Amino acid sequence: MSFNTLFYYWREAFSSIFRNSWLSIASVGTVAVSLLILGFFSLLVINASTFTQDLESGLEIRVFLKDGQSGDSIKKIKAEIDRVSGISVVEFVPKEQALEEMKKSFGNRREVLEGLQNDNPLPDGFRVKAAQADQIPALAGKLSAIGGVDQVVYGHGLVERLVTATKWVRLAGAVILVFLCIAAIFLISTTTRMSVFARRKEIGIMILLGATNWFVRFPYILEGMILGFVGAVLAASGVYAGYISLTAYLEQSLPFVQPVTDQNVILTVLMGILGMGLLIGALGSSFSIRKFLKI
Repeated sequence: MSFNTLFYYWREAFSSIFRNSWLSIASVGTVAVSLLILGFFSLLVINASTFTQDLESGLEIRVFLKDGQSGDSIKKIKAEIDRVSGISVVEFVPKEQALEEMKKSFGNRREVLEGLQNDNPLPDGFRVKAAQADQIPALAGKLSAIGGVDQVVYGHGLVERLVTATKWVRLAGAVILVFLCIAAIFLISTTTRMSVFARRKEIGIMILLGATNWFVRFPYILEGMILGFVGAVLAASGVYAGYISLTAYLEQSLPFVQPVTDQNVILTVLMGILGMGLLIGALGSSFSIRKFLKI
């Protein structure tokens, strides 16, 4: 591709943008609004996914042992637990540690447990974490069958509902993101089609004079990419400024809420917005001009 051809493509693209300034502004605004919504929703999905992952990582199985287990018996039980597939963490919790943890959970009312110091009724046990949250019920059944185990507690019913809810959150987030992407492409395609329709005679003349489809199409694709990129820059700026302000507000007003603040994650979303802007602009223009090339 020669320099003159490249210059022609860029000149035609910018000439079209300025000649149809109101349509160009409408296209940029459409892309900006679409990607602004898409960007914020992407961050919402990421935060929801992180929140559910934190909930899942906090789920654990408590394995309580029968009274009178010797040190060797406890080691054998731990070895059997380690052999169960799907377990990521196994931690022995002696009865003394379990009592101290219970006292901490009581906070200012811990004195009600002081009488248990010399007569600790709590059993020795293990704290077990599953590699995947949806494996917890099955693992609990396997652990309860180990000799020397008295009881296995994992929050029966609650875990199943939580796992189901997290699956639906992830699925709904993915589906909505796909629909937002399709809607953004449709909107920019519709807006760009108006610009192409206004110049349909010019396109027809170029085709009749022997111009190839690619020669006619590329300036419009380039125009769409420029408009899409400008809109994406505006959207990315708005998403970044809005999200940083929101996280700062949440950290001050609701310290127990921990939004995602990893700059790499935020930068990935912003780069994705810019890439989507280029892609949407190119696809929108390509779809819009296709039928005008059929002469």
